[in-house]
Amino acid sequence: MSKEITILGEKILPGKSYQIKMDIARLHTRTKIEVAVIVSRAKKDGPCVLVSAGIHGNEVNGIEIVRQIVANKYNVPDAGMIICVPVVNVFGFIIKTREFPDGKDLNRSFPGTKKGSLASNFAYSFMNEVVEYADYCIDFHTGGDDRFNYPQVRISEDDTDTFNLAKIFGAKFVKYSSERDKSFRASAVAIGKKVLLYEGGKSLDINNKVTHVGVTGILNVLDHLGVKKFPARYKPFDKDDEQVVFSDSKWIRASASGMYRSLLRNGDPVEKGAVIGLITDPYGFFERKIKASVSGYIICLNHSPIVNQGDAIAHIAIHDS
Repeated sequence: MSKEITILGEKILPGKSYQIKMDIARLHTRTKIEVAVIVSRAKKDGPCVLVSAGIHGNEVNGIEIVRQIVANKYNVPDAGMIICVPVVNVFGFIIKTREFPDGKDLNRSFPGTKKGSLASNFAYSFMNEVVEYADYCIDFHTGGDDRFNYPQVRISEDDTDTFNLAKIFGAKFVKYSSERDKSFRASAVAIGKKVLLYEGGKSLDINNKVTHVGVTGILNVLDHLGVKKFPARYKPFDKDDEQVVFSDSKWIRASASGMYRSLLRNGDPVEKGAVIGLITDPYGFFERKIKASVSGYIICLNHSPIVNQGDAIAHIAIHDS
């Protein structure tokens, strides 16, 4: 890590902490929207870890995870530097929506351009003025709408270092996942950053287990990298017995419209042909059993009590041999 560091115009001195305002744009009312970038640098050199959440403004569980890291001062490093951005998409967070005000998905706008759309312009500034300084990135997401993701880490294929970090993070499921075009993860990996993408919970919801796994995962990684010793006062979550690594998965979809009731819990193993849920009418005349078409583990469940034919209702991870 360079001895002289300047982030968003602020000189970052060893042994100091800063809350910097990333002032990228204004609303149509001319109101400033500022993104808080919280930077803490140790006196001792070491790697820089970026912890971010809220790229989708309605994915609040990740925001809660990063908030707890800052509130408990776990972001103050013993070596190197920790950058925390609890709410990347402040625009979406204010009005509880996924998108940017221009209607674009920020996570499909990276690495961005100086003169592109509002989302593209913001992505460009974030990459060049914040991500540039990181060696490692941990980015937090949730499932969309009523789809609740069991805690899982997604990583790029053929990267042993990132795979080892994912194992150290400690979530039950580790998925080899291809990088989506123009996503934050793809753009950060393209410039040499090691990226863990954590998925857990659902939109506009905070779940204690999802939060606890996320906070513990950050602390595990920081400790492993020598950036921050695992806090003695912190009690980690009780790990599941087995960590499951997979690259293939399958969505089970509703074969009819109606009221949906799941019969399995998130994270459970499931055998091909097992009944995972029931779809009924509201009157008591119709019932349809929904069966698993593959064997594996449930990693996401649709929590909506009402579904339409074709809706994704369960996601099954197919365990790699």
